[in-house]
Amino acid sequence: MAGSTYGTIFKITTWGESHGKAIGVVIDGCPAGLPLNEAVIQRYLDRRRPGASSITTQRREADAVEILSGVFDGRTTGTPISLLVRNTSQISKDYSEIASCYRPGHADYTFDAKYGFRDYRGGGRSSGRETIGRVAAGAIACKILEQMGIFVCAYTRSIGPVEADMSRFDRQAILETPTAMPDPQADQAALKHLETARQKQDSVGGCMECIAEGLPAGIGDPVFEKLDANLAKAIMSIGAVKAVEIGDGCQTALRYGSENNDAFRTENGSVTKTTNHAGGILGGISDGSTVIIRAYVKPTPSIFRTQQTVSQSGEEIQINIKGRHDPIIVPRAVVVMECMTALTILDALLVNMTARLDSIVSFYRK
Repeated sequence: MAGSTYGTIFKITTWGESHGKAIGVVIDGCPAGLPLNEAVIQRYLDRRRPGASSITTQRREADAVEILSGVFDGRTTGTPISLLVRNTSQISKDYSEIASCYRPGHADYTFDAKYGFRDYRGGGRSSGRETIGRVAAGAIACKILEQMGIFVCAYTRSIGPVEADMSRFDRQAILETPTAMPDPQADQAALKHLETARQKQDSVGGCMECIAEGLPAGIGDPVFEKLDANLAKAIMSIGAVKAVEIGDGCQTALRYGSENNDAFRTENGSVTKTTNHAGGILGGISDGSTVIIRAYVKPTPSIFRTQQTVSQSGEEIQINIKGRHDPIIVPRAVVVMECMTALTILDALLVNMTARLDSIVSFYRK
């Protein structure tokens, strides 16, 4: 299977299935000397862990990470880092009834069409559980970025019709509210909306937003390796994401150029902008402003209503999905977006080190 490796220099390969023995990631290209232990990674995994609140799947998993290689005496060695999380709460029999048919909104049909075979237990590689490897690797990327004064933060911008009021932005609330919203008042309204959907045996979609602060100007490339293009690919690779925006996104199509252009000015001897409609990226290259990315997530496809589908033989049937499923994907996907953003930015920074001859000469000249 292609497509399980991401990155150019800081490269990750995720492996494992939802109902297999374990799931994990191999990271290649991590510099030596980074202080690292399981606790650093576990903080991020706990944010996407199932069963952590009333609005997540009640599959109970500790998601405890084990570092198998690449770390000695509490520091990275520069060799491949292998991370493992064991699956301990699979109930594969919950999926036996859908082994011969396709769940609406899932990858069951397309996976079967491609490979002629699929692991129907929780979706296999198409399961959201695959993101454990991304988050574990992203935790390391975030730690490296912090050494450079670059900080990545993602949160829930909206759930259904309920949107966070950014004038009440509280970064700590992202870690404390069940919805991962930075606005506790919006969190309460969103929980009520989710309860209404639950009573109707339905699910809800929403929007995630991620900001990267401290990124210098000049990161990214002007053609096929644009920073915004790579961020869009990274975020769109997260299951259930259906659209991505950079900066003001779709709203820019409604404006005049005079309204949308970010004027430049000089502040304390540095070039800066008066506004940030572009979301920190111009021509595929960072401009020194805060990078802003937004992702729109569809409602969880596994709902408990009776739905219309077909069997593998083509017979039209009705299906009732069993198992343990999130009524909304967004709150647990927030940390995945944060980590995919960090992985993309770190890789772009490492690639950028060879962009200028004077930088190479000054680095190696004694």
